[in-house]
Amino acid sequence: MDTIDNGTMLDSVDARTRLAGSNKMEILLFSLGTRETFGINVFKVREVTKTPKITRTPNMPDGVEGVISLRGNIIPVINLARFAGLSDPSLSSCETMMITEYSRHTQAFLVHDVEHIIRVDWDQVKPPESRLTSSENPITAITRIEENRLVSILDVEHVLAQVYGDTLVPEIAPAQNASDTTVFYVDDSLVARREISNVLDRLGVRSLQATNGREAWDTLQTMAARAEAESTSLSCQIGLILADAEMPEMDGYVLTRLIKADKRFNGIPVVMHSSLSSSASRAMGQAVGVDAYVAKFDASVLAETLRPLLARAALAAQEHQAAA
Repeated sequence: MDTIDNGTMLDSVDARTRLAGSNKMEILLFSLGTRETFGINVFKVREVTKTPKITRTPNMPDGVEGVISLRGNIIPVINLARFAGLSDPSLSSCETMMITEYSRHTQAFLVHDVEHIIRVDWDQVKPPESRLTSSENPITAITRIEENRLVSILDVEHVLAQVYGDTLVPEIAPAQNASDTTVFYVDDSLVARREISNVLDRLGVRSLQATNGREAWDTLQTMAARAEAESTSLSCQIGLILADAEMPEMDGYVLTRLIKADKRFNGIPVVMHSSLSSSASRAMGQAVGVDAYVAKFDASVLAETLRPLLARAALAAQEHQAAA
């Protein structure tokens, strides 16, 4: 298998980790045989290679063309064109594949061609228009680059959910004093929000949600100002904040840093919930002050990570109410 100059295309992970917290991201641009330009976060791309021989296997999910063997590992091969609204996508045009890692799973995405890497500010990455936001659309964000080109950034969690189905949520016991606690969660992926909501429902906690970091920060600021005006503790309204790492307009690292720098949020834990599951990503989360870091998506691990934090939040709220 020939590799496409990974030294140039994909620099060291450490260099890209330093982008986290600066509200910047790097996007690998690619095409699917049309004039539209697509993008994927470079941090999730392990390798870009020419497409080898694909072994077709029976009973594969729709969109999975078969498997390849890569360094002793069997990796499913997904034809991205099938999920991008393209009619009659052709395998013959898919000369390149991207080996990606999401939520501790590795898969290959077939693409027509890979262009180059660009660096953008998250505040220039916008949610798609409301007419494009649906359970069928795989676009999570858009941005404009040189010559006013529009780049559609894929919601890979959405694609994988379409391929393999939604993650089953196991039986989860309710959290202690759950009804006294509210979780504020933020994620730009519709699939991720649905999965998080299912876990929180099983835990028995109330919840509020936002769809990107900027929206979350604006809402949290409004809630903090209201609590301050009413001389109440914000921790009585929010017991825990659960944030994705990658989001349009403001990423989870910057959001966490803002929260931790604002004394009105003292005592409210922040948990980062991300498909970026590397040790480097966890280290960056720790650097901005997260109280816990959970890789997507394991419902049991998420629930057990939240459970002790929710119990402490409920106890603190009860003590504050008793003292009032």
